[in-house]
Amino acid sequence: MQIHHLNCGSVRQIEAPGLPPAAAVNHCLLAETDHDGLVLVETGLGLDDVRDPAATLGGDWVAMAQPLLSEAETAVRQIARLGFAPEDVRHVVVTHLDVDHCGGLPDFPGARVHVLAAERDAALAEAPSFRYRPAHWAHGPKWETYERPSGDDWFGFASIPLRGIDAGIRLVPLGGHTAGHAGVAVHDGTRWLLHCGDAYYFHRELEAAPMPHPVLDVVQTRSEIHHDLRLGTQARLRELVRGHGDEVTVFSAHDPWELDRLRVAASA
Repeated sequence: MQIHHLNCGSVRQIEAPGLPPAAAVNHCLLAETDHDGLVLVETGLGLDDVRDPAATLGGDWVAMAQPLLSEAETAVRQIARLGFAPEDVRHVVVTHLDVDHCGGLPDFPGARVHVLAAERDAALAEAPSFRYRPAHWAHGPKWETYERPSGDDWFGFASIPLRGIDAGIRLVPLGGHTAGHAGVAVHDGTRWLLHCGDAYYFHRELEAAPMPHPVLDVVQTRSEIHHDLRLGTQARLRELVRGHGDEVTVFSAHDPWELDRLRVAASA
């Protein structure tokens, strides 16, 4: 299975000690599967967001995030440059439905959208809000929703195989950020990739001596729904990295340095 690492929406510039300044990203994955067409993990910002950000994203979010709003960065345009059509994307898997994670859903109206039921229900109930914007699902997505499982079948985490997808892709609930936040585990044929969404924001948070990013930590703290659960999720992710780092590559949605490192690794 070939996997592409995409940035589907640059936002505000950030800095960190010892690292080059960079714009925060919306890290998406595009998986070319053998039998299930294209599977898009996250969508980032979509065409409607770029063309009318105040209407779809909301003025307050735009002022906070300072998005680049480049049509070339949308998933649908990047997928076209790879030689595919929007209808080739048969499945979209989202970690959650925050504005910057699902803005591209209208660009793939035929895709099945896989998400935890608690997240879909919270989004529909709370929108419109700073977090959830109804323009992103006004087209009537083909929802595939899942209940939170019990057990620890995936490296000590519960996981959910996805309906209609034979490839090695699973939802992995990672609580604390939203009502139904989940990671997305993808097996590339050699090892697992775990897209952690907003379970953490900066790669140094998963080090033995965690170091939150001074700007990104403000964002994640203000957007959490359960502080202790979010910190517990991060502690479990640190254990995953320590115990299974040779089998699982962990990354988050907005860290530009992680995205650069994974792109380099993918091209090697």
